[in-house]
Amino acid sequence: MKRQQGGFTLIELIMVIVILGILAAFALPRFADLGGDARQASINGALGAVKSASGIVHSAALARNVTGDLTTPATVSLEGTNINVVFGYPQASATGIQAAAQLVGADYTIAFAGNAMTVTLGTCSFTYTQPTAANTAPVISGITDSNTTVPGC
Repeated sequence: MKRQQGGFTLIELIMVIVILGILAAFALPRFADLGGDARQASINGALGAVKSASGIVHSAALARNVTGDLTTPATVSLEGTNINVVFGYPQASATGIQAAAQLVGADYTIAFAGNAMTVTLGTCSFTYTQPTAANTAPVISGITDSNTTVPGC
């Protein structure tokens, strides 16, 4: 009585290894760029924090009848932190919108120029521009990516 051997031939094993290699080659780039997704999520979080902080400070300034202007910013205290206010909105400064949104300079590159604050992470950035006249709101840009060849921060 003959016994048949079971198992795979060498060619079948090689084909399975080749197919797994091809699948890995296509799947690896998708999972390798998780850093870009994390940076994009982080800059989106910072943008949301700036928008929320601007609205909260404006509400507090309205409730306390505080306005301030370009030459003499007023101060609104939120949770023990003094926030500089210009025309009822946070000033574009470290003691203004940066303090209100609780943005940490170690996490982002934060630059101030004139009436604007620019927050950058990787190649992505957004800008907060304080109001320059009464009864106007700040301008908060959307996120822009300076890397046009491979977007994604």
